Amino acid sequence: MSGETVFIPPGQRHSNGRFVPPLLIVSFVLYNVLAFTLMGANPGAWSGPIMAIYMISGAPWAISWGDLMLMLGVVLLFLEILKSTYTGRASILEHMLSTGVFVLFLIEFLLVGAAASSVFFILMLMSLVDVIAGFTVSITSAGRDVNMG
Repeated sequence: MSGETVFIPPGQRHSNGRFVPPLLIVSFVLYNVLAFTLMGANPGAWSGPIMAIYMISGAPWAISWGDLMLMLGVVLLFLEILKSTYTGRASILEHMLSTGVFVLFLIEFLLVGAAASSVFFILMLMSLVDVIAGFTVSITSAGRDVNMG
Protein backbone atom coordinates (compact mmCIF):
# COMPACT_ATOMS: atom_id res chain seq x y z
CA MET A 1 0.00 0.00 0.00
CA SER A 2 2.58 2.55 -1.03
CA GLY A 3 1.31 6.11 -1.09
CA GLU A 4 -2.18 5.23 0.10
CA THR A 5 -3.79 6.54 3.25
CA VAL A 6 -6.08 4.22 5.12
CA PHE A 7 -9.06 5.84 6.83
CA ILE A 8 -10.78 3.92 9.58
CA PRO A 9 -14.20 5.34 10.42
CA PRO A 10 -14.56 6.29 14.10
CA GLY A 11 -17.21 3.65 14.72
CA GLN A 12 -14.85 0.85 13.63
CA ARG A 13 -11.82 1.69 15.76
CA HIS A 14 -10.63 -0.67 18.44
CA SER A 15 -11.78 1.34 21.46
CA ASN A 16 -13.38 0.29 24.69
CA GLY A 17 -14.70 3.83 25.20
CA ARG A 18 -14.08 4.08 28.93
CA PHE A 19 -11.23 4.95 31.23
CA VAL A 20 -9.62 2.13 33.23
CA PRO A 21 -7.03 3.18 35.81
CA PRO A 22 -3.64 1.44 35.92
CA LEU A 23 -4.20 -2.02 37.35
CA LEU A 24 -0.73 -2.35 38.86
CA ILE A 25 -1.74 0.24 41.46
CA VAL A 26 -3.60 -2.69 43.07
CA SER A 27 -0.33 -4.53 43.70
CA PHE A 28 1.27 -1.29 44.95
CA VAL A 29 -1.49 -0.61 47.45
CA LEU A 30 -1.83 -4.25 48.53
CA TYR A 31 1.93 -4.53 49.09
CA ASN A 32 1.89 -1.44 51.30
CA VAL A 33 -1.16 -2.55 53.26
CA LEU A 34 0.34 -5.98 53.91
CA ALA A 35 3.86 -4.65 54.53
CA PHE A 36 2.81 -2.20 57.21
CA THR A 37 0.14 -4.33 58.89
CA LEU A 38 0.77 -8.06 58.53
CA MET A 39 4.53 -7.94 57.88
CA GLY A 40 5.40 -5.28 60.48
CA ALA A 41 7.45 -3.27 57.94
CA ASN A 42 9.96 -6.14 57.75
CA PRO A 43 10.99 -6.81 54.12
CA GLY A 44 12.22 -10.29 55.02
CA ALA A 45 8.74 -11.38 56.10
CA TRP A 46 7.67 -11.79 52.46
CA SER A 47 9.58 -15.06 52.26
CA GLY A 48 7.58 -16.61 55.09
CA PRO A 49 5.65 -19.67 53.87
CA ILE A 50 1.86 -19.61 53.84
CA MET A 51 1.31 -23.23 52.92
CA ALA A 52 2.99 -26.20 51.29
CA ILE A 53 1.58 -28.36 48.54
CA TYR A 54 3.06 -31.82 48.19
CA MET A 55 3.84 -32.72 44.61
CA ILE A 56 3.56 -36.19 43.07
CA SER A 57 7.31 -36.56 43.52
CA GLY A 58 6.82 -36.13 47.27
CA ALA A 59 8.70 -32.83 47.38
CA PRO A 60 6.91 -29.93 49.10
CA TRP A 61 6.19 -26.77 47.12
CA ALA A 62 6.13 -23.96 49.66
CA ILE A 63 4.17 -20.84 48.70
CA SER A 64 5.12 -17.58 50.40
CA TRP A 65 3.42 -14.19 50.67
CA GLY A 66 5.93 -12.86 48.15
CA ASP A 67 5.04 -15.61 45.68
CA LEU A 68 1.36 -14.66 45.89
CA MET A 69 2.16 -10.97 45.36
CA LEU A 70 4.23 -11.79 42.29
CA MET A 71 1.51 -14.05 40.90
CA LEU A 72 -0.97 -11.20 41.29
CA GLY A 73 1.50 -8.83 39.63
CA VAL A 74 1.96 -11.11 36.60
CA VAL A 75 -1.81 -11.39 36.11
CA LEU A 76 -2.23 -7.61 36.41
CA LEU A 77 0.66 -7.02 33.98
CA PHE A 78 -1.00 -9.34 31.45
CA LEU A 79 -4.28 -7.41 31.77
CA GLU A 80 -2.40 -4.10 31.43
CA ILE A 81 -0.75 -5.23 28.20
CA LEU A 82 -4.13 -6.35 26.86
CA LYS A 83 -5.56 -2.97 27.85
CA SER A 84 -2.80 -1.15 25.97
CA THR A 85 -3.94 -2.65 22.66
CA TYR A 86 -7.09 -0.53 22.74
CA THR A 87 -6.78 2.89 21.19
CA GLY A 88 -8.99 5.68 22.33
CA ARG A 89 -9.03 9.12 23.83
CA ALA A 90 -8.34 7.84 27.34
CA SER A 91 -5.28 5.79 26.33
CA ILE A 92 -2.85 8.73 26.65
CA LEU A 93 -4.11 9.48 30.14
CA GLU A 94 -3.84 5.80 31.05
CA HIS A 95 -0.21 5.73 29.84
CA MET A 96 0.60 8.84 31.85
CA LEU A 97 -0.93 7.32 34.98
CA SER A 98 0.98 4.06 34.42
CA THR A 99 4.15 6.12 34.27
CA GLY A 100 3.09 7.77 37.54
CA VAL A 101 2.60 4.34 39.14
CA PHE A 102 6.13 3.37 38.10
CA VAL A 103 7.49 6.60 39.59
CA LEU A 104 5.66 5.80 42.86
CA PHE A 105 7.21 2.33 42.89
CA LEU A 106 10.68 3.77 42.25
CA ILE A 107 10.43 6.48 44.91
CA GLU A 108 9.14 4.05 47.51
CA PHE A 109 11.80 1.48 46.64
CA LEU A 110 14.54 4.07 47.16
CA LEU A 111 13.16 5.78 50.27
CA VAL A 112 11.06 3.32 52.31
CA GLY A 113 12.70 0.50 54.24
CA ALA A 114 9.67 -1.80 54.02
CA ALA A 115 9.99 -1.71 50.22
CA ALA A 116 13.58 -2.96 50.22
CA SER A 117 12.67 -6.46 49.11
CA SER A 118 13.01 -8.50 45.95
CA VAL A 119 9.22 -8.79 45.78
CA PHE A 120 8.78 -5.02 45.62
CA PHE A 121 11.66 -4.68 43.15
CA ILE A 122 10.11 -7.25 40.79
CA LEU A 123 6.71 -5.53 41.08
CA MET A 124 8.47 -2.27 40.19
CA LEU A 125 10.04 -3.93 37.13
CA MET A 126 6.57 -5.16 36.10
CA SER A 127 5.40 -1.56 36.30
CA LEU A 128 8.32 -0.47 34.09
CA VAL A 129 7.48 -3.22 31.57
CA ASP A 130 3.88 -1.97 31.61
CA VAL A 131 5.00 1.57 30.76
CA ILE A 132 7.36 0.51 27.97
CA ALA A 133 4.99 -2.07 26.50
CA GLY A 134 2.05 0.32 26.69
CA PHE A 135 3.81 3.05 24.74
CA THR A 136 5.28 0.55 22.27
CA VAL A 137 1.95 -1.12 21.54
CA SER A 138 0.14 2.22 21.26
CA ILE A 139 2.70 3.66 18.87
CA THR A 140 2.62 0.51 16.75
CA SER A 141 -1.17 0.44 16.57
CA ALA A 142 -1.34 4.18 15.89
CA GLY A 143 1.12 3.72 13.04
CA ARG A 144 -1.32 1.29 11.45
CA ASP A 145 -4.13 3.86 11.65
CA VAL A 146 -2.13 6.62 10.01
CA ASN A 147 0.15 6.39 7.01
CA MET A 148 3.38 8.21 7.85
CA GLY A 149 4.07 8.50 4.27
